Amino acid sequence: MVNTTKVPKLDLRRELDGLYDAGAEPVLLQVPPIDFLMIDGHGDPNASASFKEAVQAWYAVAYALKFRFKKLADGVDLAVMPLEGLWWIPDARVWDFDDKSDWDWTLMLAQPEIVTWELVTESIATVRKRRALAALDGVRFERFEEGQAAQLLHRGPFTAERPTLERLSEFIRQEGFMPSGKHHEIYLSDPQRTKPERLRTIIRQPVAPRA
Repeated sequence: MVNTTKVPKLDLRRELDGLYDAGAEPVLLQVPPIDFLMIDGHGDPNASASFKEAVQAWYAVAYALKFRFKKLADGVDLAVMPLEGLWWIPDARVWDFDDKSDWDWTLMLAQPEIVTWELVTESIATVRKRRALAALDGVRFERFEEGQAAQLLHRGPFTAERPTLERLSEFIRQEGFMPSGKHHEIYLSDPQRTKPERLRTIIRQPVAPRA
C-alpha cells in the first residue's frame, strides 16, 4: 500500500546533536555507535574512477532506501545524511596532499536505527534492476563506533586542510590525548555545487588518553 499522505521527516542529525555541527574551535565529544552504509576503496579521489563509481552506488542505495520508507503505509521521510569519509595511508606518518595515490578510504552514510540489513539488501536489489553500477557489490551495512573524539570545522578547499589538521593535533596533545583511529571527514557542502573557498568540512579524529 502506498502512503499518499504527508509523512513525517526523520533527520538523524537532530538525534545526534553536536556530531554534525562543528565550530571553528576544536572540541572533545563522545561518538555513539552508528549504523552506516559503507564502501571501501583506494587511490586519489580526484583521479580514481573507482571513487566516482563508489559515490554513485552509495547514493543510489541511499535514495532507494529513502523512497522505500516513504511509500510504506506508516512511512517516514528519511533525510539523506552528509557524505563522510575515513582516510588513511598504510605505514605513513605524514599526510601527503600532493600525491594521493596511496590513500585508502571508506565512504560512509549514517542511517537511523529503523534501517536494517534486510532493507539495505532489498534496496541494493532494486538499484541493480534499474542501473548497472560497477561498485554496487561493494556496498555494505555496518555499525561503526568511534568513541571519544576531537573535531572542528574546516572552511575552504580540501587541499588547504593542513593548518586545520595541525590545530586539531595540537588541541588533542594539549588535552592529554593522542590519535587512536582513522582520519574522519564529514562533508557539509556539495563540492559539485559549492566554490572551494566556501566548502564546509567537519574534521574528526578519534583519540585515546596519552600514556
